[in-house]
Amino acid sequence: MLQEFKDFINRGNLVDLAIAFILTLFFAPIVTALVDGVILNLIAAIFGQPNFDSITIDVGDAQLLVGTVITAIVQFVIVAFVCFLIVKAYNAMKGPEDEAGPSETDLLIEIRNELRARNNEG
Repeated sequence: MLQEFKDFINRGNLVDLAIAFILTLFFAPIVTALVDGVILNLIAAIFGQPNFDSITIDVGDAQLLVGTVITAIVQFVIVAFVCFLIVKAYNAMKGPEDEAGPSETDLLIEIRNELRARNNEG
């Protein structure tokens, strides 16, 4: 069981996932600064406010904070678009992937056919 755990920890996928998580933690403030410091300020220049939090709907004594939801949706769309651009740039930089070779089934069929050909010769 200890060996299985050691194999699990030493897998490349786990290390890759840990590195991706750490990079995400440190990338989040950059995206937040971009959204809050640049994009929402552009929205403020256009609409007069940096966010939509002031949009409310009064229902009796209660107040529905519709603007807060709109602000969260706008921030999500902006972050998703930035992530899309980053992935697109990464894929362009990485280039096309190498074409995969024959499948395992194709290789086994080829080996079978070779063995049959040798048996028929002898």
